[in-house]
Amino acid sequence: MKSVCLNFQIHQPFRYRKYRFFDIGNDAYYYDDFANETIMRKAADQSYLPANKIILDQIHKHKGKFKVTYSLSGTVIDQFKLYAPEVIDSFAELAATGCVEFLSETYANSLVSMTDGTLFESQVRAHDDLIEALFGQRPKVFRNTELIYSDELGDLVQKMGFEAMITEGAKHVLGWKSPNYLYCNGLNPRLKVLMRNFRFSDDLSFRFANKAWNEYPLTAEKYAGWMASLPQEEEVINVFINYETFGQLQPKSSGIFDFLKNLPGAILKTGKLQFSTPSEVVATLQPVSAVHVLYPISWADEERDLSAWLGNELQKEAFDKLYQLKERMEFCKDTILLKDWDYLQTIDHFYYMCTKFFSDGEVHKYFNPYSTPYEAFINYMNILSDFKIRLNALVPESAKDLEITNLKELVKAKSKKLDFAEKELKQVKKEMSAVKLSQSKMAATPKVEAVKRVKKGEPKTTEKKEKND
Repeated sequence: MKSVCLNFQIHQPFRYRKYRFFDIGNDAYYYDDFANETIMRKAADQSYLPANKIILDQIHKHKGKFKVTYSLSGTVIDQFKLYAPEVIDSFAELAATGCVEFLSETYANSLVSMTDGTLFESQVRAHDDLIEALFGQRPKVFRNTELIYSDELGDLVQKMGFEAMITEGAKHVLGWKSPNYLYCNGLNPRLKVLMRNFRFSDDLSFRFANKAWNEYPLTAEKYAGWMASLPQEEEVINVFINYETFGQLQPKSSGIFDFLKNLPGAILKTGKLQFSTPSEVVATLQPVSAVHVLYPISWADEERDLSAWLGNELQKEAFDKLYQLKERMEFCKDTILLKDWDYLQTIDHFYYMCTKFFSDGEVHKYFNPYSTPYEAFINYMNILSDFKIRLNALVPESAKDLEITNLKELVKAKSKKLDFAEKELKQVKKEMSAVKLSQSKMAATPKVEAVKRVKKGEPKTTEKKEKND
């Protein structure tokens, strides 16, 4: 019986406000709170919450036979906490059913796997700690950012303790082979590799509401029938899509929620298909062969490579400048700076700088809040410049920077001492003035009394006469 593995990715970046050149060094808050809250609330209300409710209902209805898998980035969880905490509660309720698996990934949904193994492991560990704390699961299967994968990366992931990894079933990698089997890593056979079936995935993400599509309208029964009609020997169908497909990429009016509601019953009714999580697939199936991926692949665009994020000079410049700071960040203990560092690495910032306006241009424009890639680049680099100034103050870049920092601290310390001494001096002067005033009053008192006596007709020498008598 074939396994249907439904995988849903959920990620939202922290979007930046318009950060101008004159803000550098003067304002260390980078985020567009209004945009972040508005987009998150819209996604929660239109997509996450209604989709979670349908899936929970279907799990209960089919008594554990319906199973799904989620991949939640650390940044989206941080935004749930800020703007939509009820979404976390709904995922916790799903986790409690035992029919939901959570995948591992980088905390910030970043490109760190392309630059530094140690930092990569640190981000993955931070993400998995968060998932375990919230949902009581320690992820066993890894999903890299945008399904980025290579033989070398897969080898590293297995050595980190993961038993399997999900990536794109790219045509230029598989050739005549089908993505509907379990494979293993070309360098390290102990890592199992699940390949995304882009046909079944894209039918939902991009073609579902397209009235010009020759298969429109797509029903759950038709979709299940396509899966059941695949060659008998094929073992697993990995569907991997953005969760915003339900309610946003495909609006409610398209019938996407009705499709989701009917899908479990349609799949199970065939008698040839069952639902499985990635861990269950790995535990029950044996790899048919190794898959060799010498250069990194992803699920993005026609090329299925990294060109959506590192395809032009703007992106490469921003990427290089960012990760030049990685060694000094190891010595940083400031929690606010560390959180800003995480969010700077989010892959979306590089995606906004993409200049691919042809084959995949519409997709890039849809997700881009900037009018041009150059505007995105300038805004990001301004923020990065300010971030570097803040980092230099805590972890100097060179001996010269260290000397400058030490001198600044010395000046601050001396300024404090001078301020204290000035306050003390003012206090002393005030006290001395009070003493002088008191003394002058005391000296003037006998003269005042004498004047009073004269005015009354008394002699000035009255006191002396009394003493002589």
